[in-house]
Amino acid sequence: MSKTIRVAAAQTVEIIGDVAKASAIAVDLVKQSKDAGASLICFPECFLQGYVCERPHVERFALSVSAPEMQKFLNSIPENSPSIVLGFIEALPDGYANSAAIIQNGKIAGCYRKTHLLPRETMFIAGNAFPLFSTDDLRFGVNICNDANFPVAAQSIREQGADLLVCCANNMLPRGVAENWKDKHNAIRGQRCRETGLWLLSSDVTGCRDGLVALGPTSLLNPRGDVIQEVPLNQTALLLGDITL
Repeated sequence: MSKTIRVAAAQTVEIIGDVAKASAIAVDLVKQSKDAGASLICFPECFLQGYVCERPHVERFALSVSAPEMQKFLNSIPENSPSIVLGFIEALPDGYANSAAIIQNGKIAGCYRKTHLLPRETMFIAGNAFPLFSTDDLRFGVNICNDANFPVAAQSIREQGADLLVCCANNMLPRGVAENWKDKHNAIRGQRCRETGLWLLSSDVTGCRDGLVALGPTSLLNPRGDVIQEVPLNQTALLLGDITL
């Protein structure tokens, strides 16, 4: 017997260095996804503090999972909310990580740490594990942005019995690069779907910053790599889509 599960993904503007503002936006989108009957919502890469690969920014804004700012965010989430995949800069005992916190029942159930770092991400420690999570019978794992370019990252999740790959992304790029890549992101993600048989849910940013531009896309792809739902480029919106298991 098949089962349909609704999922959500946010396409947002970037919020740089304002955890309180990012938290408030996230809580509002969580409420919207809850009201829409979603079991899971995904946010972009480093959403909570902003994806700025400069050591002063990382050192100033990194948060541990037990930081007061994280606890304040957890306390503001409504009861019976969807599982949340929240991109953030994580402070570790021995450094920093580009991470995604998986929040369930008002608590952090675990974190995924980006494994395939870009050359500019020298201030981060690469992760080495692909933890699996579940919500409403939906089993999922996480990739962060560049991870999706590596088949092993998706395959490591599929081998554990996942149904869905959640991809937190931030494609704030020089305009020419952004235009060149705007149709390639889903092509690459679709290839990961076809290789693994996984559904894929992505969340990205949009807007401009310091001569850079982010177009998106935020999308839901089926195991054949077809785009089922997509937020239009250059628009902020909450994607809602249904996965059939």
